[in-house]
Order: sequence, then C-alpha cells, then structure tokens
Amino acid sequence: MSDEAKRANVRKDGCRFCDPRYQRERNVLENRHFFANFDSYPVTEGHMKIIPKRHVDSFFSLTEEEVAAAYGLLKRSKEMLDRRYAPAAYNIGVNDGKAAGQTVFHLHIHLIPRYLGDVPDPTGGVRNVIPEKGNYLRQANQRTRGKRRV
Repeated sequence: MSDEAKRANVRKDGCRFCDPRYQRERNVLENRHFFANFDSYPVTEGHMKIIPKRHVDSFFSLTEEEVAAAYGLLKRSKEMLDRRYAPAAYNIGVNDGKAAGQTVFHLHIHLIPRYLGDVPDPTGGVRNVIPEKGNYLRQANQRTRGKRRV
C-alpha cells in the first residue's frame, strides 16, 4: 500500500467523523478525499460541512491534493445549495484550533448559505467572530471622525 493510500485510510477511534457508518448515513456528496453533509446544528437553512475522510484536525495538515479535493466538493456543494435553496451569498469557515472555537477535532469546513435579511447588518461577515471587530467600516468611520472606541 502506498503512503498516499495509507494516509487516506487513517481513522481515529472514538471520532464520529471517522466512523464509516456516520460517513455513509450522513453523506450528501463526496469525492475521493471528502464527504459533505448537512450540519446537525445549522446556522441557516442548508448549512453544510465538508469533512475529510481521513482523520486530520487542522486545515493546515491537508496535502495539496486534499486542498484541491476540498475546494472541488465545496464548489459542488454550493451548486447543489444554489439549486435547492437559492441563497443570496455564502460564508465559508474553519474553526482551526481550540482558541478559534473548534470543538470537534476532526477538520470540517462550514459552508453557510446566507439570505437577505438573515441578520440585521451582515457587514464584516466572518470578522464578526470577534463581535466588536466585525464592522470594520464603522471602526474606520469613527477613526476618521476623531472618535476613539472604549
């Protein structure tokens, strides 16, 4: 078995994303390295996760081939969501490490459809992971007016 084939078969005991039954039953789309399913706790309708078949905890541990496969499945997932839900936009995100909010230490990429009016002010998008840093336009306007935030 090649090193690449061995890497593709790495699973971790006790990891639900490594469980072949989970991968089979929850799978909506897949390719050689990844599978996609709907999030159990969706942020919006159609929220999906793109998950590597091998156990890896960080996006930065993926091979170049796996990064390309992740992108390919993200794109196919988006196309499916476009047809099914017709969202206005998307957020794509990875919680990579405990300080970033990762709670399941098997990489998963969130594909979150966004809809007009789903939040009062979407300015800043993913920057809102730290709420006071989200609306950088408001911060810039305050600086230009000579105001300092407390």
